[in-house]
Amino acid sequence: MKTLSEEQALSKAAALCSRSEYCIEDIRSKMENWLVLPEVQERILKRLTSEKYIDEARFCHSYINDKLHFNKWGKRKIHQMLQLKKIPRDVINKNLSTIDEKDYENILKSLMDSKSKTINAHSEYEKNMKLMRFAIGRGFEYDLIRKFLSDDLEKVD
Repeated sequence: MKTLSEEQALSKAAALCSRSEYCIEDIRSKMENWLVLPEVQERILKRLTSEKYIDEARFCHSYINDKLHFNKWGKRKIHQMLQLKKIPRDVINKNLSTIDEKDYENILKSLMDSKSKTINAHSEYEKNMKLMRFAIGRGFEYDLIRKFLSDDLEKVD
């Protein structure tokens, strides 16, 4: 693949960012695939950020909304994935704190209710353990999961 000039890379990156939200790390990765030199990447990223094509807080808010409502992920998984995208921790925490708790609990409850119907288990305990593993895998917090499980699980603790 032929390396892109600075103008070509800037134009291509700006076009991507104007169509959808991207974080700095996503655009950096794309530029590496385009074989753009690291010093050129930094100049382009600085310009895209200063011109508000890239905004980490805006990206974070959008990412959280999408993963919560469409993928039904919990805060822990969303937090972890945003860290992998090298979003600053304070930006992540600030945006996660804006999630409506009632909405969040309703998402978990509906997710667990639908999953509960598909679980084959020999006992209530086994069913609760499978539900717990499922919800933890989706990134929901243990205490919140327990809130929605039956009393049988509490007897084991």
